[in-house]
Amino acid sequence: MQPHWGFCGWTLWDPSGGQARGRRPLGSIWIGLALGSFLALCWLAEAGPEPGRGDPQWLQQILPGLGVEFGLQNISCSVCKALFTAIDIGLKLEPSVARVGLVATAVCKQLNLAPPDVCQSIIKLYENDMVEIWTHSVLSPSEACGLLLGSSCGHWDIFSAWNISLPAVPKPPYHPPAPPAPGAPISRVLFLTDLHWDHDYMEGADPACPDPLCCRKGSGLPPSSRPGAGYWGEYSKCDLPLRTLESLLAGVGPAGPFDMVYWTGDIPAHDVWSQTRRDQLRALTTITTLVKKYLGPVPVYPAVGNHESAPVNSFPPPYVHGNHSSRWLYEAMATAWESWLPQDALHTLRIGGFYALSPRPGLRLISLNMNFCARENFWLLINSTDPAGQLQWLVGELQAAEDRGEKVHIIGHIPPGHCLKSWSWNYYRIVGRYENTIAAQFFGHTHVDEFEIFYDEETLSRPLAVAFLAPSATTYVNLNPGYRVYLIDGNYSESSHVVLDHETYILNLTLANAPGATPRWELLYRAQETYGLPNALPNAWHDLVYRMRGNEGLFQTFWYLYHKGHPPIEPCEGACRLAALCALLSARSDSPALCRHLIPDLPLPHTGSLWQRLAFC
Repeated sequence: MQPHWGFCGWTLWDPSGGQARGRRPLGSIWIGLALGSFLALCWLAEAGPEPGRGDPQWLQQILPGLGVEFGLQNISCSVCKALFTAIDIGLKLEPSVARVGLVATAVCKQLNLAPPDVCQSIIKLYENDMVEIWTHSVLSPSEACGLLLGSSCGHWDIFSAWNISLPAVPKPPYHPPAPPAPGAPISRVLFLTDLHWDHDYMEGADPACPDPLCCRKGSGLPPSSRPGAGYWGEYSKCDLPLRTLESLLAGVGPAGPFDMVYWTGDIPAHDVWSQTRRDQLRALTTITTLVKKYLGPVPVYPAVGNHESAPVNSFPPPYVHGNHSSRWLYEAMATAWESWLPQDALHTLRIGGFYALSPRPGLRLISLNMNFCARENFWLLINSTDPAGQLQWLVGELQAAEDRGEKVHIIGHIPPGHCLKSWSWNYYRIVGRYENTIAAQFFGHTHVDEFEIFYDEETLSRPLAVAFLAPSATTYVNLNPGYRVYLIDGNYSESSHVVLDHETYILNLTLANAPGATPRWELLYRAQETYGLPNALPNAWHDLVYRMRGNEGLFQTFWYLYHKGHPPIEPCEGACRLAALCALLSARSDSPALCRHLIPDLPLPHTGSLWQRLAFC
């Protein structure tokens, strides 16, 4: 049967079969069975994009049918515990990871968890890291199954609460930023995110192939009744050819001139089951060279995405050394980006993938490695407490900026509302403490156009910050290519450095792929004009959410722009609409009380299991 696509990836496959042959040592059979199930299931949950939490399929995927969606319908609590007990025993009996991988691949195929070639590739890619992680993790079988299937199957606290330390310096009284004087300079900042270059994109290929990524060599040709992939991209589960990214960068001129570029990662395509480190480095150097070619002397400040590594989402903290470490990636980034970043920024980039610098007087830029907050980063199963000490480092940077009277921009890939709970709640607390200092926050990752609001922790009623989530360059899934431009209070003494407005540009694929057409990047909308905002401060976005709750037309405008001018056929009404609004109000993950406080009649799901939290993303 065809794979079923939800917004966390395709989940079920019915191949012709495949039998494991030959005898294997007992240890490799046990751990192979466990890893074959665990790796395939985990990968299926993260193979797809992570769009906003207001997706129209959101409710369908958090209802009881969720088990079927994720191929978990045959995994009972007792079977789950048996699998993880097998891991524990198997690791003691079987030192050969390669032999374990063979059995795991056979199990993946027999359980119909993925197409055979994907089973083989993804387990080969993950087997070494997963064995290393499980060997050092203190997660028990009961805790592992509680994590995967919910609290009814076991209690888990591997991601238990922890807190960073805030300085004893009292928080200064809040002073809202003064509007810029008439004629004050305004900076235009180009924002690029989720480019997802597919080296194997092929015009005419099947856009509805059974693999998780299509429109590429190996996707085959579509039946004569359906068109193949377009020259510039396709409305499907497809990424972009290099020519489209080159067209984007060559065509940004009318949206400029730009003072800076913020680039928040995810360079490689979504063929995560077959990527190697060599593939990822090729993507890094190819796209960096393209950015330098077309943007020239404009300073570019990047952040690390979750797709940069191989395997995807694999970002061990700095205490992990040797071949498992991320040093190969951070060193390559430092080399590729050394013309953009000063030496002290390159130093912390090489260590942990994050950095800080001063792009202009009075402004500090902090680039975070949000993979250290990611649910899908399995290295955090060993220890999830402030990985790499990044949040404590952030506090130090913010306190120093406050002492100097500077403002701060924060950039990162994964938005804070999509992070592990303790990381997200600590970040939320940091933003509240330094609301006078943090002028703006910019993220990507979800591929759609949205935002997340922060409130004071005392009453959860006063909006104090907003994180802007910009739409992707890639089409994945069913989107137009796009990019964002932020208008920011400019480079002058006493500037607030806050966002004043933003503009979104797209390439309409229907028009671009028409015979004889040329690509035309066009302005989709301006935020203030389209939404009737008095400014772009947190209160304005808070008010917009409540206006959308009472104004169906305004919400449908948002829904259209949320999808970069190519919304799904299914309308977003009722509970879907409330869920979308809740996502905008919640910059803190796993916080249903926040949404209930702000939208009392929102029907929220139980979010006890990893799969449900992934669906709620």
